[in-house]
Amino acid sequence: MSEFGIEHVWNQGDFVTRAVAVILMVMSIMSWCVIIIKFTQGVGLNKVIKRSKAKFWKEKNLTAAINVLGDEHFNPMRELAMSGHAVMSHQHHKASGISQQLDISDLLARALKNSIDDTVTRLQAGMGILASIGSTAPFVGLLGTVWGIYHALESLSLLDQPDIAHIAGPVGEALIMTAFGLFVAIPAVLGFNAISRRNRGYQHSIAVFAHDLHAYYLTGARMVIDPADLQRKKSVSTGQVQPFHADQSL
Repeated sequence: MSEFGIEHVWNQGDFVTRAVAVILMVMSIMSWCVIIIKFTQGVGLNKVIKRSKAKFWKEKNLTAAINVLGDEHFNPMRELAMSGHAVMSHQHHKASGISQQLDISDLLARALKNSIDDTVTRLQAGMGILASIGSTAPFVGLLGTVWGIYHALESLSLLDQPDIAHIAGPVGEALIMTAFGLFVAIPAVLGFNAISRRNRGYQHSIAVFAHDLHAYYLTGARMVIDPADLQRKKSVSTGQVQPFHADQSL
């Protein structure tokens, strides 16, 4: 181990070998930082989504429902509700002139879509780093291997009678760089796939919530999707849609 190994590779390597090792180390640190940050972000977002499903529609009025969503720094459900509330408040209390001719449904849909787009942008932050590291790390390691083998063969050419021991050591050390590249790339690829799959689930939940909000702000009632609720609603007269109010019942 004193003659061959990682320490020997570093001590005997030139600037290219050391640069490749440093680059791979930085890539590994970056990928694990992104994975940990996205995992923490996902835990918080999962709590917000569960809270919105369990409590939001059970509140008696909109103000209480928005407050129950919480005040986390990253809370797409609250941002959706506030965006829709801002549009409806403006349209019913402050709109005048040309704004009265605008379709309220289009305005509301655009506001909710803008909020969803902002959330998707934040969810995708850092994913490009994982994708880049996962696709380039093996080639960076391969570069270090090729460079190491070249110098190993160059050193062997100076020997009169090289044997397998003289060849196996330097070549094996050079192959360590390829292994390092794979060790960096595999977690990045697995993390990217896991986070992307989780984000798609979050985006679906957020889109469903936005759809329910759109129906609620326009009609005064949440869109009924549960069969039991649907049967129950059939026996109740809907009547006329009430004007929007911040404290109207959910």
